[in-house]
Amino acid sequence: MKREISRPRPGVEAHFKNIGFAYAHMDGEPYWDESARYIFTLREIEDDIEAATRELDALCLELVGRIAESEETMDRLHVAKHARELIAESWKRRDPSLYGRFDLAYDSKGPAKLLEYNADTPTSLFETGVVQWHWLEQLTASGELPQHADQFNSLHDRLIARWAEIAPERLVHFGAMSDSVEDFGTAAYLADCAVQAGCGAALLDMHDVGLDGAHFCDRDGRKIETLFKLYPWEWMFADTFSHAPAMRVTRFVEPPWKALLSNKGMLALLWEMAPGHPNLLECYFASNPRAAALGQSYAKKPIYSREGANVLLMKDGAAIASTPGDYGAEGHVRQALHMLPCFDGRYPVVGSWVVGGEPAGMGLREDATPLTSNHSRFVPHAIVG
Repeated sequence: MKREISRPRPGVEAHFKNIGFAYAHMDGEPYWDESARYIFTLREIEDDIEAATRELDALCLELVGRIAESEETMDRLHVAKHARELIAESWKRRDPSLYGRFDLAYDSKGPAKLLEYNADTPTSLFETGVVQWHWLEQLTASGELPQHADQFNSLHDRLIARWAEIAPERLVHFGAMSDSVEDFGTAAYLADCAVQAGCGAALLDMHDVGLDGAHFCDRDGRKIETLFKLYPWEWMFADTFSHAPAMRVTRFVEPPWKALLSNKGMLALLWEMAPGHPNLLECYFASNPRAAALGQSYAKKPIYSREGANVLLMKDGAAIASTPGDYGAEGHVRQALHMLPCFDGRYPVVGSWVVGGEPAGMGLREDATPLTSNHSRFVPHAIVG
């Protein structure tokens, strides 16, 4: 694994406009950054990233089976009481999952380590599956990369195939917050994948979801039978409509059982279940006396949070990085400090995707600090050698 300087493509902004990449810049700053690229060997991808992704997905599914049968563990995760039966029923039915993203620390010198799992509302799909693939094709065509260069990236095709499996010929509503260009763009991309799979698709703002008797409905009065929601389960469970009978009528993507894995308390539970696993970091609930075993170096993370908010990194008793936010009321976990590798003053995190239980590709985001946030930049990768 190495970082290289890369020459940006001429006319790339016109290309982005043509493919509908509306958030290449966000908040006045570049989000997509092709002035650099990360280079991997095939062995690193297959043995270290892909294998770890498959292993972590299996561990997570085993963990859900344990949590779904334990009221005490639900308490530890601060799962809303009225949601627990819905979650358990969803797991018992094995309601299908579309996707998830494991955020890994990896430097090619040791096993990939799980930092967290974006199991419910992960973004960076379009830039991973489409934008960086176009980048690879154009750089190999121009000779900037060798003709045999490849990418760990079957994400786009796997998403289409998965929609065909879980919602064949159904109308799927895609809900997100329309005031977020990234979230709404991600929902629109997934809707396009569903259409290519033969499904119908309707895009709507989450505020436009209504209730009509025993069903949720859209503004046109159509029943919402299948809803993809780029809206966290913990937010939904805090809403009044989460008590409605329609919650048991609607088919959700991601399904309710994914709420158990989008909670960072699962990092502590994974360590309890598989202590010493090479792809896991030692982790405890902050209220657990055993958290003191981590000493003065650890990452403190809220049980519920988004976009890397309210994370604190402590090293030898001193805070070395932190992010602001409004999360943490439900409690925190303490995870053993494992620094991201540093390349040219940049710290990359590997986002490894799983679709329908299979590793599907990866995207890298890097930052000038050891913490990854919604301001971190997406940098493409290639496999050479």
